[in-house]
Amino acid sequence: MGLVTELLLLPLAPVRGTLWVADHLLQEAERQAGDPRAVQARLAALNRALQEGTIDEAAFEAEEERLLARLDSPVRYTGHRGGAS
Repeated sequence: MGLVTELLLLPLAPVRGTLWVADHLLQEAERQAGDPRAVQARLAALNRALQEGTIDEAAFEAEEERLLARLDSPVRYTGHRGGAS
């Protein structure tokens, strides 16, 4: 980039930095969402909540179904973005 281009883009630096942080947070959230260990930990916490009475059976079953579907999904997030490399 030329000096003029860099100077013109300088006011956008905070926005670009914020977008970079947001993108990395999204990548980490997607990685954790696809990690079977995270899903299994969430299932264990869900079972504890049911046993302790902090959630009812209907809420337990709905969340359990969602989590089990995530475990059974043939598509797993690998931490790599799609598209050309």
